[in-house]
Amino acid sequence: MKWSFKVANILGIDLKIHISFFLILILGAMQWKSFGPGGMAFGIVLMSLLFLCVTLHEFGHSVVAQRLGITVREIILLPIGGVAMLSRNPDKPVQELLIAVAGPAVNIVIGAAIAIYLGLYSIVNHLNLVGLIHAASAGPSWQALLVWLLNANIMLVVFNMIPAFPLDGGRVFRALLGFFMSWRRATSIATSVGQFLAIGLGMLAIFAGQIFLGIIAILLFMAAGATRADENARTFLSTRKIGDIYNKHALVLDESDHVSRVVDYLLTSYQPDFAVIRQGEFLGVVSREQVLHSLANSPLDEPVWSVMVRTVPHVQSGLTIDDVRQIMAEQQSRVVAVFDHDTYLGLVNSDDLPEALMLITYEQRHQEIQQPIAAPAPAPLPEPGSYRSVPAWPGAK
Repeated sequence: MKWSFKVANILGIDLKIHISFFLILILGAMQWKSFGPGGMAFGIVLMSLLFLCVTLHEFGHSVVAQRLGITVREIILLPIGGVAMLSRNPDKPVQELLIAVAGPAVNIVIGAAIAIYLGLYSIVNHLNLVGLIHAASAGPSWQALLVWLLNANIMLVVFNMIPAFPLDGGRVFRALLGFFMSWRRATSIATSVGQFLAIGLGMLAIFAGQIFLGIIAILLFMAAGATRADENARTFLSTRKIGDIYNKHALVLDESDHVSRVVDYLLTSYQPDFAVIRQGEFLGVVSREQVLHSLANSPLDEPVWSVMVRTVPHVQSGLTIDDVRQIMAEQQSRVVAVFDHDTYLGLVNSDDLPEALMLITYEQRHQEIQQPIAAPAPAPLPEPGSYRSVPAWPGAK
């Protein structure tokens, strides 16, 4: 995500903060400005601790995902919450369920710890619940901080467990559906319910004048639609092999070629990536971007081996297109080299995948239109089947 910068790497996961995140710190300061500079500083501390809880929530998702063999690239903190960027979505109900509940479970533990401490504090200081709330509402204090954080963690759990996909509750809903129907069908139902609830949240935001809630509703609606589209794409891309879509007539480079040869190819073809070959052996890839960078930084006609990328994922032609798409996501590579055992066949890049999806979708729909109408077939048996947290802002002065 653009405009994000890395602040730490924890458990192999990059923790990043989006530049817009600092707006929420300003909001926290303004909520407590009536108590002067000290109150504004207190508001900034509250928001920082709230997002510490959000970060721990995202690490709850991420650690469980890692244990299930799913790579987590990064966690990004935004003004509206946190996002854990998984390399792929879980495709089994039990995986989805475990990952989804892990985040709220972290907030339950944090809230329980705060509640126990406040209970002991009340007993020692002979305060009842009313007295504790009165002490916390008098102004910036240790008691106010803990009561506010307790409320924040409760709201984090309650709000994120709303069954509006892709909130945690929506993912739990999809996982439960996935135990009784196909994953595609479960995704369709969960995302449709998520969009319906997002519309409801949007209407509530309009009547209540809540800008943040309105933004969250829009993002939920869009994310649910994107997830449904992605699952449909997976269904189609799983029907064809990667060996069906690589360019069988692609131009290739010899290791003795220079950048000027690539320039000639770029001017006379639409091919963006070129394999570098040595007597049939695949060595690496030279891309359009690398050539342009070389031309911008050096007047010399560099040999292609000096600018090529050698660490290109190798995939077998028998893998499905969706399998390769997941490999590209996990290894963060925009191009893969296709092999038949040890024989190099060609390249496939990220731009080829949506084109393949469009053609496969057209082909299948065309076949369906041409098929004669037949008696309905018996219903088949059910098949076994990026997490985000959004803080619902607790009340503050």
